Amino acid sequence: MISKLDLYKVFCQVGKDKSFSKAAKELYMTQPAVSQAMKQLESELEIRLFNRTPKGVSFTKEGSILFEYVQSAINLIETGEEKIIEFKNLTTGELKIGVGDTISRHFLLPYLETFHNRYPNISFKIVNGTTLEMCSLLKSGGVDVAICNFPIEDPSLEQIPCMDIHDIFVCGQEYKKHVMGPVNLEEIVKYPLILLEPKSNSRKYMEDYLRSKGIQVEPEFELGSHDLLLEFAKINLGIACVTKEFSLDYLDNGLLYEIELSESIPKRSVGVCFLKSVPLSPASTKFVEVIEGK
Repeated sequence: MISKLDLYKVFCQVGKDKSFSKAAKELYMTQPAVSQAMKQLESELEIRLFNRTPKGVSFTKEGSILFEYVQSAINLIETGEEKIIEFKNLTTGELKIGVGDTISRHFLLPYLETFHNRYPNISFKIVNGTTLEMCSLLKSGGVDVAICNFPIEDPSLEQIPCMDIHDIFVCGQEYKKHVMGPVNLEEIVKYPLILLEPKSNSRKYMEDYLRSKGIQVEPEFELGSHDLLLEFAKINLGIACVTKEFSLDYLDNGLLYEIELSESIPKRSVGVCFLKSVPLSPASTKFVEVIEGK
């Protein structure tokens, strides 16, 4: 059975060609089928749309008015279909990425560059926040994918680890002489501690591990930025717990010193995550492939 949309497409073609036979050729239909389709449309609308003559057809006044609206609607549909094809072919579109400042600078930037070089017509929208905030944005549709600190305890999210990271304690020159040689975690927490704020996933991971060892922490400073941890430790305000891979500039240049622990904190990872229940857009799929090195 021919749909109402198909009837209107035939109607527009007949209107453009002013002929059932010409419209039939354009639409790869038989002339009787075109004629029958227009009779069906007129019957459903209960109005005559065409004046039929031996030389062809012309619109009635009602048909002419309807043609303006239908042609506009079909043009919009065709434009929409073209846009969908462009999105599928990655010739246009937007990719919304959730990520924290530190991970963005130390991990994400090279992948953004690679993706942009491959798909220059895709624009980026970068949303900053903590891992917890990124998970909420994923569920609300605020971002397409998120680059987060793992682990994340949320079964609704697909998690793809991409880079191992290690939590270490660092100090400046003044504290270095007090923490020579392997130091156990019970001793570390006796010094003034500089930690990320409690809502940080990195802070939670470190605290959970210490708690599993029966160790409680009471930080001297709680900061919202990994860079501030490094700077506070550098000016000898205490001992900071930082991500080693994101602190190499300070360590390699002798601005900070890694404290040798008698028992290292287990490694974790940084990776990309997205909702399991929502199919990724073409742009998001390609971005995940870039992150995975495909």
